Formats: sequence, C-alpha cells, structure tokens
Amino acid sequence: MSKFAECVELYKAQNAELGLGLSESLLTSVAKGLGPSIYNPDSSKVSGSDQSELDRVKTNFLIKKLGLADSPALDAAIAECMDKLGSSNRNKYRAVVYAWLTVKFGKESVYN
Repeated sequence: MSKFAECVELYKAQNAELGLGLSESLLTSVAKGLGPSIYNPDSSKVSGSDQSELDRVKTNFLIKKLGLADSPALDAAIAECMDKLGSSNRNKYRAVVYAWLTVKFGKESVYN
C-alpha cells in the first residue's frame, strides 16, 4: 500500500469512528490537494487549542481556497468542527477538518 493510501485510510477510519459522513472521494481529493504536508506528523494535523493554527485554517483554506468572505461564521464553523472531532482527540487530521468544512459550506465543487 502506498504512503498516500495509508494516509487516506487513517482519514476514512476517523471519519467512520466519529460518524462525520464524509465521502471517500472528497477525503481523497482533499488529501491530494494538501500535497506532501499530509506526510509530516505536525502539518498533517490541526491543533484545536492553537489560535494561530485556527486562524491559518480560516485564512489559507476557507478564504483563499474555498473563496469565502471573512465573517464570524467562519470562526463558528471551525469551532464546531473542533467540537465534532473532540477536544481530547489529539489527531485532528487536516484532511478530515478541511473535508468537513468543505461540506459545511457546500463547496464540494472546489474538489470536483
């Protein structure tokens, strides 16, 4: 199994475990879009307690990648996602977070 396929399996397992209902094709597309960052133990995860990390998710992903306008709704969605993944969960995979936010804002077309 390739390293990429191993990473996608981790994301699918977390999706199933938490009952997020994300499609396998979306998880795969998001993982491809993240490039080599999924192989780095630090950059492959999102720290829910680090405000600068959450700001980076908002700026680099929600605003730049998905094309959303900056608003309090973006912060609320990120907070909701962190709750869904669990505050005690130390493995909030970036691909799962991004896929969940993509579905939340109905922007799946970005990955088609």
